[in-house]
Amino acid sequence: MIKIDHIALYVTDLERMREFFIKYFGALSNEGYHNKNTGFRSYFLSFSDGARLEIMNRPETKFISAEDYSEGYHHIAFSVGSKKKVDDLTKRLSDDGYRILSGPRTTGDGYYESCAEIGNIIVEITV
Repeated sequence: MIKIDHIALYVTDLERMREFFIKYFGALSNEGYHNKNTGFRSYFLSFSDGARLEIMNRPETKFISAEDYSEGYHHIAFSVGSKKKVDDLTKRLSDDGYRILSGPRTTGDGYYESCAEIGNIIVEITV
């Protein structure tokens, strides 16, 4: 059996992103890793379903707009279980000052979702 072990993202504010995923999605974090020679830092975040996300940073990490449509990563989606939970979490993120890019809404392909911008990362919240 083949499975994806984890997804990794470079972020410009490592501590802020770590706290975001812990606060809003219940992630558990390791103690982190720091390579003093290169300045590379990372955390592995684990979620209740077994999925893992590695967030990484280096001194030369550059901000690229979350709305840039270049090839590659676009967003990460989290299923929260119900429309009400999508609505509630979207409101909570908005109230806490995060930019809501879309929704909550039902998309043309039938997903009930919203999208929020956290730094240069787009987080989709879906049923």
